[in-house]
Amino acid sequence: MASVFGGIEIAPPIEVFNLTAQYNEDNHPQKVNLGVGAYRTDEGKPWVLPVVRTVEAQMATDVTLNHEYLPVAGMPDFRLAALRLLLGEDSPAIVENRVEGVQAIGGTGAIRLCADFCKKMLGYDSMYTSSPTWGNHLGIFKSCGYSNVKQYRYWDAQNRTIDFNGMMEDLNAAPEKTVVILHGCCHNPTGVNPTEEQLKEIGDLVERKKFMLLVDEAYQGFASGNLEQDGNTVRYFVKRGFEFFVSQSFSKNFGLYNERTGNLAIICANKDAKLRVKSQMEMVVRTTWSNSPNHGARIVASVLNNPAYYAEWKEHVKTMSDRIKMMREMLFQKLKSLGTPGKWDHIIEQKGMFSFTGLNPAQVDILMKKYHIYLLKNGRINMCALTTSNMEYVANAIHAAVTECKL
Repeated sequence: MASVFGGIEIAPPIEVFNLTAQYNEDNHPQKVNLGVGAYRTDEGKPWVLPVVRTVEAQMATDVTLNHEYLPVAGMPDFRLAALRLLLGEDSPAIVENRVEGVQAIGGTGAIRLCADFCKKMLGYDSMYTSSPTWGNHLGIFKSCGYSNVKQYRYWDAQNRTIDFNGMMEDLNAAPEKTVVILHGCCHNPTGVNPTEEQLKEIGDLVERKKFMLLVDEAYQGFASGNLEQDGNTVRYFVKRGFEFFVSQSFSKNFGLYNERTGNLAIICANKDAKLRVKSQMEMVVRTTWSNSPNHGARIVASVLNNPAYYAEWKEHVKTMSDRIKMMREMLFQKLKSLGTPGKWDHIIEQKGMFSFTGLNPAQVDILMKKYHIYLLKNGRINMCALTTSNMEYVANAIHAAVTECKL
């Protein structure tokens, strides 16, 4: 029987999930999955944070809890706690009551809310994000009907750092009503963020061109192990008096990957603007997912609003950050001791979960087909997918691939 759907083309697979599928089907005893963007212990296992387990156990036995709808903007205790974490308790935006939080379906949902709102309510039709970037940035804005979705130069492949001059040149050429995406910390996939001086120059350009900033803050705590320090980019723009958006994700720093717990922070010039934005954001939520889920938000709110749990959680974040740093140092030292061709200092200079290794597609192909090591074709690897037990194998494989197919 013919189907009305018979003429639809099969969409290309989503690379990172396709990698995991290939990895799962591989029976090689030394296979390694460096692609998936999730924290792993030194045993290569997902980690449910102990404080999360504690709160979930309490929730399971609390007979006063129910499954009623949340407010359209989401759980108030969660939203306020998320804003305090992001901006600091004494932030002028919070003190002056000019910042709003809207609960979202993960960081992805928060970005979608921003894109939809800027398109429908502010008339924006242009978005610029870094090259490279998290692939969904492009897809979300295209899906919201933006006709001008572009990438500004960001990665200097030769020097393995930011191509700052290229970035500024491309942003200078962007039209005024443009949404510009910056990564708050732990740039995905490069692991490199602007310096304080460069951030000031970016701020000057944004102010002059009247861009709308969207800061993607998906890894707060993972760069330095210090939550306050990792919020400095966002706090800098608040200090300068900008009106802008911040997408917050609790997938990584709380390990709530499948609970889709996110928040969209909207920093406004005054309380009146905040009220107007919230009313329209609620309309966007209503026509998108209608009402946010409760479980992940309640976990985050319970931890952030309890001083003892909050202190415990900060130690968990530091544990994850420290392990990532240790894996960076180990990989760098292994490649250095092997005499692997090329410069590898960027491995320890980059921050956060990901490293943009500089491996080219041919080298990645060798790693996958010959050594059963799975990573994105652009050379991005998840540093915490490395362990003390697989480090030797991975380093030797990288050395062999680079030696066989030099950059």
